[in-house]
Amino acid sequence: MAEPILAAKRDDKEFNLLMQMANRHGVITGATGTGKTVTLQRLAEGFSQRGVPVFIADIKGDLTGISQPGSLSGKIGERLTQLGLAETTAFEGSPVTLWDVFGKQGHPLRSTISEMGPLLLARILQLNDTQEGVLALTFKIADDNGMMLLDLKDLQSMLKFVAENAKQFTTEYGNVSSASVGAIQRGLLQLEQQGAENFFAEPAVALDDFMQTLQGKGVLNLLAADDLINSPKLYSTFLLWLLSELFENLPEAGDLDKPKLVFFFDEAHLLFDDAPKALVDKIEQVVRLIRSKGVGVYFVTQSPADIPDKVLAQLGNRLQHALRAYTPKEQEAVKVAAKSFRENPELDTVKTITELGVGEVLISCLDEKGVPAVVDRAFVVPPVSQIGPVTPEQRQSLIANSLIGSQYDEIVDRESAYEILAAKGEEKAAAAAAEEAAKAEAKAQKEAEKAARAQARQPDTLVESVVKSATRSASTSIGRQIGNTIVRGVLGSIFGGSSSKKKSSWF
Repeated sequence: MAEPILAAKRDDKEFNLLMQMANRHGVITGATGTGKTVTLQRLAEGFSQRGVPVFIADIKGDLTGISQPGSLSGKIGERLTQLGLAETTAFEGSPVTLWDVFGKQGHPLRSTISEMGPLLLARILQLNDTQEGVLALTFKIADDNGMMLLDLKDLQSMLKFVAENAKQFTTEYGNVSSASVGAIQRGLLQLEQQGAENFFAEPAVALDDFMQTLQGKGVLNLLAADDLINSPKLYSTFLLWLLSELFENLPEAGDLDKPKLVFFFDEAHLLFDDAPKALVDKIEQVVRLIRSKGVGVYFVTQSPADIPDKVLAQLGNRLQHALRAYTPKEQEAVKVAAKSFRENPELDTVKTITELGVGEVLISCLDEKGVPAVVDRAFVVPPVSQIGPVTPEQRQSLIANSLIGSQYDEIVDRESAYEILAAKGEEKAAAAAAEEAAKAEAKAQKEAEKAARAQARQPDTLVESVVKSATRSASTSIGRQIGNTIVRGVLGSIFGGSSSKKKSSWF
């Protein structure tokens, strides 16, 4: 059995996160500045030390220090001394792989349009039901016609193709609204302007690259999310996609001594803000079932009220930092947080939540039987790694020496929907051009024949006219003379003979 993680301590009482219960998920909550990030770092390095890979979205960009050893100085030294751990703490860093959707602060991290799927993509684009239906229809047509949707231009071309052939597809697939297609295209254009063309591309990340170990330690995969968080829908949907991919592709693992992978979802409220019921149901299903794949999911947010009850009920390990209660809404959030714990008769949970200092928590973890312990108050044990970011030079060194290498550095653009439709368009254009050329040639031939006939009927020249006229005149005169001769001969033979005879009889 793997050694538990010492998460918090008060006097002689220790609060441990049991490794065999770590895939029952957890939540870290608290107001800004109360120590959530340090708590996350403590748990993450604890998993790494026990050979468990971790994926973390680094929202503020200050978790990279987890790769470097810490030191017994400042507030860290004071807290370790206070907890009686100063002499036994060995400072060390953890192996780290840096990722960045935009490819600036880490290895490029990509997915394809097909892998994202219409449901999650509709979430990013904030589509209504009708528009989501058209998007799903477009995916179906692409699948049925063997056209892969890998990047943004694939989907943009496919939508144009569907719109241009709407009458053809309506009977088989359903109504295609040109207005819905236009709305989707505008959403894709906005995503493109936010840099999503860097994310929707190949080579897509292989999940195995998130599940590596180095010298017995789990590799910590840090996603640089300080820029990504400016597109909150893309950020939250990407992390949900990653979680879904793990769920769909990992085999069943049953009860393990320790998780295969632990996933920290920072700023978790972004996942549920304005989320439709269908999406919330999917999240709840994934969280509920993914533990059987050996994956632990830990949400990090300000208040348990940020998480729907169905999902919150699946989170067995809980660490609550201080909450402020100045407004009625904040006071209600404190009550919700207090009720999410197993009650401790010796502790006023509602009051204590507002009194916690920086680095203090209310903690309740699962015991060996999977039962939540009663809530108690304690101090988070400081990390043994550096708190705060590394230098730019250290970051570049981490990238250059990571286990990933250069396999994701260059985008690969293989034949997919865009290329296929472009080729069909070129063939159609060539056929149309050939048809036009044939029509033009036939027209030219007809005009040539017409010109030839017109040429044959052109008026004679002056000399030709004179010659023809003379010839006609001569022919006419000769003809007339011959005619007269013939007539005279004939008539002469008729009348001339009688006259002659008459004359001779007279004599």
